[in-house]
Amino acid sequence: MDIKFSLNGKPATVDIAPRMTLADCLRETLGLTGTHLGCEHGVCGACTVLVDGKAVRSCLMLAVQIGGAQVVTVEGLSHDDKLTPLQSAFRKHNALQCGFCTSGMITTLHALLTNEPFADEERIRDVLSGNLCRCTGYVAIIEAALDARKAYQARAGEAA
Repeated sequence: MDIKFSLNGKPATVDIAPRMTLADCLRETLGLTGTHLGCEHGVCGACTVLVDGKAVRSCLMLAVQIGGAQVVTVEGLSHDDKLTPLQSAFRKHNALQCGFCTSGMITTLHALLTNEPFADEERIRDVLSGNLCRCTGYVAIIEAALDARKAYQARAGEAA
């Protein structure tokens, strides 16, 4: 099946089997390996991408479902060679160790902070409860998210 959609801000077309997951399509067909496959049951959050601005588990979504949608992977969050404010905050607070969960954490937090730039620590913890990390203990990840809020708040102010 031919599927047309927007991928990281650019038009994309893929010819895929109807049963292929979005995660497999991104990794195997399109070569975007920033989306990680962990549990393949939607539990760990490592495969989280943005579909029309919403954080979704790409291991649970069929690629045929993205026809006409806007898909953003961790590779598409930055539009230049610089780190995004959220990526910079992860670096500053050492909010990653092995890095396996990082792309899912960042896309999840990006969706949250884009829609709720004033999200408090409790809200951030609640949203991240669906993303598993076996290395960091989450403290640094929460600190990075709280730090990055300033950039999202500034963007929200510009949009107003």
